Amino acid sequence: MKQLKVGIPKGSLQESTMDMLERAGYTVDIRSRSYYPSVDAEHMKLRLIRPQDMSRYVEKGVVDCGLTGADWVAENESDVTVVTELVYAKQQLTPVRWVVAVPEDSPIQSVEDLEGKRISTELVNVTRNYLDERGINAEVEFSHGATETKAPDLVDAIVELTETGTSLRQNNLRIVEEVMESTTQFIACHESYQDEWKKKKITDLSRLLQSTITAKTKVGLKMNVPSDKVEDVVEMLPALGDPTVNTLAHKSGYAVEAVVNESETRELIPRLIRAGASGIIEYSLNKVVPC
Repeated sequence: MKQLKVGIPKGSLQESTMDMLERAGYTVDIRSRSYYPSVDAEHMKLRLIRPQDMSRYVEKGVVDCGLTGADWVAENESDVTVVTELVYAKQQLTPVRWVVAVPEDSPIQSVEDLEGKRISTELVNVTRNYLDERGINAEVEFSHGATETKAPDLVDAIVELTETGTSLRQNNLRIVEEVMESTTQFIACHESYQDEWKKKKITDLSRLLQSTITAKTKVGLKMNVPSDKVEDVVEMLPALGDPTVNTLAHKSGYAVEAVVNESETRELIPRLIRAGASGIIEYSLNKVVPC
């Protein structure tokens, strides 16, 4: 039986990726100390791989496809097919940033001030290219971890990944400039993507994963609406496509259903009530596949 070998990022993205797979309809189980999660799909074989290494193994075809950051694809200079961009991270549905950061009291105010300085980072190649493009000569060394603690005693500046900036502030560091923005990418081996069967499975998985991310920011709304109020209610629904409108039993009005942005419901629901809607139900969604 043919199998699609899928790389799952181990570490900070692992939990959110597993949640995404489960919302996509897969049952995944990770046993302690195992790097091979089980999945209820005979055509799939999962393998936990560090995001920093993922693109290299995808490029070589060790796994057919996998999830990793655009930052690590760039760092490894990997030649892979980017199937889709999936904007999710450890804490929230936003891109992450690699930034130049220095101690609060550092005299460094701009990237140009890094001339002749020492910088610590995990993203060595990207950082060197970034400095080279600006004609800045600085020593860039690889950091094996705890990068935020290295300035100012060991280095002058760091290039570090941040999602919210909280960790940098807690370590009394301030951002000088952004090096790059990164999102999670679903990538595939060129050879695997040229295989008709594998490409179909990769495309199907990509769509399912993307649908779970779309669903994270949306909810479904159901409500009953009197016949003379239905046009007003439908008009105010910022729905994904046209709302569904069905006649209630005994022709006592209409049942209206729509998918809306969750962030809008706290303002929308009171307006719907004032417009005549009743019996409003809000429910969460696992997948939203746009038309």
